[in-house]
Amino acid sequence: MTSVFAKLTLSGLLLAMCLVSAAVYAHDDDDDDDEQRHQKHERREHSQRENDRHSSASTSPQLKEECGSCHIVYPPNLLPAQSWRAVMGNLNKHFGTDASLDAATQKQLSAELQNAAGGRSDGGRPVLRITQTRWFQHEHDEVSNRTWRNPKVKSASNCGACHSYAAQGKFNEHDIHIPR
Repeated sequence: MTSVFAKLTLSGLLLAMCLVSAAVYAHDDDDDDDEQRHQKHERREHSQRENDRHSSASTSPQLKEECGSCHIVYPPNLLPAQSWRAVMGNLNKHFGTDASLDAATQKQLSAELQNAAGGRSDGGRPVLRITQTRWFQHEHDEVSNRTWRNPKVKSASNCGACHSYAAQGKFNEHDIHIPR
Protein backbone atom coordinates (compact mmCIF):
# COMPACT_ATOMS: atom_id res chain seq x y z
CA MET A 1 0.00 0.00 0.00
CA THR A 2 2.87 2.30 0.80
CA SER A 3 4.37 1.87 -2.67
CA VAL A 4 1.00 2.70 -4.30
CA PHE A 5 0.69 5.79 -2.11
CA ALA A 6 4.28 6.76 -2.91
CA LYS A 7 3.64 6.36 -6.65
CA LEU A 8 0.49 8.49 -6.41
CA THR A 9 2.33 11.13 -4.41
CA LEU A 10 5.25 11.12 -6.86
CA SER A 11 2.84 11.31 -9.81
CA GLY A 12 0.96 14.15 -8.16
CA LEU A 13 4.18 15.96 -7.41
CA LEU A 14 5.36 15.60 -11.03
CA LEU A 15 1.98 16.80 -12.31
CA ALA A 16 2.09 19.79 -9.98
CA MET A 17 5.61 20.65 -11.16
CA CYS A 18 4.53 20.45 -14.78
CA LEU A 19 1.56 22.71 -14.15
CA VAL A 20 3.68 25.27 -12.29
CA SER A 21 6.30 25.20 -15.05
CA ALA A 22 3.63 25.72 -17.71
CA ALA A 23 2.18 28.64 -15.79
CA VAL A 24 5.61 30.28 -15.36
CA TYR A 25 6.41 29.75 -19.03
CA ALA A 26 3.06 31.23 -20.08
CA HIS A 27 3.67 34.22 -17.81
CA ASP A 28 7.15 34.75 -19.30
CA ASP A 29 5.63 34.52 -22.77
CA ASP A 30 3.09 37.20 -21.79
CA ASP A 31 5.99 39.38 -20.65
CA ASP A 32 7.62 38.94 -24.07
CA ASP A 33 4.37 39.95 -25.77
CA ASP A 34 4.14 42.99 -23.50
CA GLU A 35 7.73 43.91 -24.33
CA GLN A 36 7.08 43.59 -28.06
CA ARG A 37 3.93 45.71 -27.77
CA HIS A 38 5.86 48.28 -25.74
CA GLN A 39 8.67 48.42 -28.31
CA LYS A 40 6.17 48.80 -31.16
CA HIS A 41 4.42 51.58 -29.23
CA GLU A 42 7.76 53.29 -28.53
CA ARG A 43 8.72 53.13 -32.23
CA ARG A 44 5.37 54.63 -33.20
CA GLU A 45 5.66 57.34 -30.52
CA HIS A 46 9.26 58.04 -31.55
CA SER A 47 8.23 58.32 -35.20
CA GLN A 48 5.49 60.78 -34.31
CA ARG A 49 7.87 62.83 -32.15
CA GLU A 50 10.39 62.87 -35.01
CA ASN A 51 7.69 64.01 -37.42
CA ASP A 52 6.55 66.72 -35.03
CA ARG A 53 10.07 67.84 -34.25
CA HIS A 54 11.18 68.16 -37.86
CA SER A 55 7.96 69.14 -39.54
CA SER A 56 7.67 72.38 -41.43
CA ALA A 57 3.96 71.87 -41.97
CA SER A 58 3.19 74.79 -39.67
CA THR A 59 4.97 77.28 -41.91
CA SER A 60 2.94 79.88 -43.74
CA PRO A 61 2.22 79.72 -47.46
CA GLN A 62 4.30 82.87 -47.89
CA LEU A 63 7.33 81.26 -46.24
CA LYS A 64 6.86 78.23 -48.46
CA GLU A 65 6.58 80.47 -51.52
CA GLU A 66 9.56 82.73 -50.76
CA CYS A 67 12.00 80.17 -49.33
CA GLY A 68 10.66 77.15 -51.17
CA SER A 69 11.23 78.75 -54.57
CA CYS A 70 14.98 78.04 -54.16
CA HIS A 71 15.27 75.23 -51.61
CA ILE A 72 13.16 73.13 -49.29
CA VAL A 73 11.58 74.99 -46.41
CA TYR A 74 13.76 73.96 -43.51
CA PRO A 75 11.89 73.37 -40.25
CA PRO A 76 12.25 76.61 -38.27
CA ASN A 77 12.88 74.72 -35.03
CA LEU A 78 16.21 73.42 -36.32
CA LEU A 79 17.85 76.79 -35.64
CA PRO A 80 17.56 79.08 -32.63
CA ALA A 81 15.93 82.52 -32.98
CA GLN A 82 19.35 84.22 -32.90
CA SER A 83 20.35 82.25 -36.02
CA TRP A 84 17.13 83.02 -37.91
CA ARG A 85 17.58 86.70 -37.08
CA ALA A 86 21.07 86.61 -38.61
CA VAL A 87 19.97 84.64 -41.70
CA MET A 88 17.02 86.94 -42.38
CA GLY A 89 19.09 90.06 -41.69
CA ASN A 90 21.53 89.27 -44.48
CA LEU A 91 19.34 88.08 -47.36
CA ASN A 92 21.26 90.12 -49.94
CA LYS A 93 24.13 87.64 -49.35
CA HIS A 94 22.12 84.50 -48.63
CA PHE A 95 24.71 81.75 -49.07
CA GLY A 96 26.02 83.28 -52.28
CA THR A 97 22.66 84.41 -53.64
CA ASP A 98 20.73 87.65 -53.41
CA ALA A 99 17.46 86.56 -51.80
CA SER A 100 16.36 90.09 -50.85
CA LEU A 101 12.72 90.67 -49.97
CA ASP A 102 10.71 93.81 -49.46
CA ALA A 103 10.95 95.11 -45.88
CA ALA A 104 7.43 94.08 -44.84
CA THR A 105 7.80 90.50 -46.13
CA GLN A 106 11.26 90.16 -44.58
CA LYS A 107 9.94 91.37 -41.22
CA GLN A 108 6.93 89.01 -41.32
CA LEU A 109 8.94 85.93 -42.33
CA SER A 110 11.71 86.71 -39.87
CA ALA A 111 9.16 86.94 -37.05
CA GLU A 112 7.57 83.65 -38.11
CA LEU A 113 10.92 81.85 -38.17
CA GLN A 114 11.98 83.28 -34.82
CA ASN A 115 8.64 82.40 -33.18
CA ALA A 116 8.95 78.78 -34.31
CA ALA A 117 12.70 78.58 -33.68
CA GLY A 118 14.40 75.93 -31.63
CA GLY A 119 15.38 76.79 -28.10
CA ARG A 120 19.08 76.02 -28.09
CA SER A 121 21.82 78.44 -28.96
CA ASP A 122 25.53 77.66 -28.87
CA GLY A 123 26.12 80.92 -27.09
CA GLY A 124 28.49 83.14 -29.11
CA ARG A 125 28.01 83.69 -32.80
CA PRO A 126 24.80 82.43 -34.40
CA VAL A 127 25.02 79.22 -36.41
CA LEU A 128 23.85 80.09 -39.92
CA ARG A 129 23.75 76.61 -41.41
CA ILE A 130 21.60 73.83 -40.01
CA THR A 131 24.32 71.43 -41.15
CA GLN A 132 26.71 73.07 -38.67
CA THR A 133 24.52 72.58 -35.61
CA ARG A 134 25.49 70.01 -33.00
CA TRP A 135 22.11 68.34 -33.48
CA PHE A 136 22.58 67.88 -37.23
CA GLN A 137 26.12 66.60 -36.83
CA HIS A 138 25.01 64.13 -34.16
CA GLU A 139 22.09 62.87 -36.24
CA HIS A 140 24.25 62.45 -39.34
CA ASP A 141 27.50 61.26 -37.77
CA GLU A 142 27.14 57.83 -39.36
CA VAL A 143 26.93 59.27 -42.90
CA SER A 144 30.21 58.70 -44.66
CA ASN A 145 32.16 61.34 -46.59
CA ARG A 146 31.65 59.17 -49.66
CA THR A 147 27.87 59.57 -49.30
CA TRP A 148 28.13 63.37 -48.95
CA ARG A 149 30.28 63.46 -52.13
CA ASN A 150 27.84 61.26 -54.07
CA PRO A 151 26.60 63.27 -57.11
CA LYS A 152 23.03 62.31 -56.16
CA VAL A 153 23.50 63.89 -52.73
CA LYS A 154 25.86 66.79 -53.56
CA SER A 155 25.87 68.33 -50.07
CA ALA A 156 24.55 67.95 -46.53
CA SER A 157 22.00 70.70 -47.20
CA ASN A 158 20.30 68.60 -49.90
CA CYS A 159 17.89 66.92 -47.48
CA GLY A 160 15.68 65.53 -50.25
CA ALA A 161 18.49 63.32 -51.54
CA CYS A 162 18.02 60.95 -48.59
CA HIS A 163 14.84 62.08 -46.82
CA SER A 164 12.03 60.97 -49.11
CA TYR A 165 9.49 63.43 -47.72
CA ALA A 166 11.76 66.44 -47.11
CA ALA A 167 9.76 68.59 -49.54
CA GLN A 168 6.70 67.97 -47.35
CA GLY A 169 8.68 68.91 -44.26
CA LYS A 170 8.93 65.34 -42.95
CA PHE A 171 12.29 64.00 -41.86
CA ASN A 172 11.37 60.75 -40.16
CA GLU A 173 14.40 58.50 -39.82
CA HIS A 174 12.33 55.54 -41.04
CA ASP A 175 11.83 57.20 -44.43
CA ILE A 176 15.51 57.56 -45.29
CA HIS A 177 16.83 56.11 -48.54
CA ILE A 178 20.52 56.83 -49.07
CA PRO A 179 21.38 56.94 -52.79
CA ARG A 180 24.01 54.52 -54.05
